[in-house]
Amino acid sequence: MTTESVWMPPSALALLIEELAVLASQPSPDAATEERIRELRKTLSQAEASIKPDDGLVEPGMRITAMLSGDTRATVFLLGERELVSLDPAVEVDVYSPSSPMGKAIIGSYVGDTVSYTTPNNSTVQVEILAAVPYTGGR
Repeated sequence: MTTESVWMPPSALALLIEELAVLASQPSPDAATEERIRELRKTLSQAEASIKPDDGLVEPGMRITAMLSGDTRATVFLLGERELVSLDPAVEVDVYSPSSPMGKAIIGSYVGDTVSYTTPNNSTVQVEILAAVPYTGGR
């Protein structure tokens, strides 16, 4: 059985490790604390905090510039799990989830590709990938 990795900024990984250490050091944790410890251990076992290669591949951990059908300006965002990325206060760019309809559609595509996905209200949106660069912090 393979475990899917979960990308997060290195600073978020450090915060989760620190939180786990604090919680695990409690002599008699309550049920909620024990559940949080389990969640943290699972997340950390899947954690990937490396800088992605600059190869144009769209994957979590990349800063994406895309043109959505009907828009006149490109959209720039980080592809990653919002709750994990939000742990890093230096992230100053919108975050789109890899599990969202658009995230699922664009993962695995490359710069120059155009993909489409269906929104929850059943409309089809085309997305042209203009850039995909490793996220290294900030904007």
